[in-house]
Amino acid sequence: MLKIRLRRGGATHAPFYRIVVSDSQKTPSAATVEQIGHYDPKKKPADVKIDRERVDYWMSKGAQLSPTVKSILKKLK
Repeated sequence: MLKIRLRRGGATHAPFYRIVVSDSQKTPSAATVEQIGHYDPKKKPADVKIDRERVDYWMSKGAQLSPTVKSILKKLK
């Protein structure tokens, strides 16, 4: 099953997250199917960019949202 989840990047104490579509059976750092956005929690307000069309596309194909991505999307509405 595919999941839309966060993939951490950035330096120590300076996290930066990519919002990716990946296989739920693999670790978040494994190869991804597609990158559909990014999230930078260190900026005030947090910098979030998500391609809504791609999220809707992948959800129509059966991808599930992780709880964190779900809460980020809820805050953007």
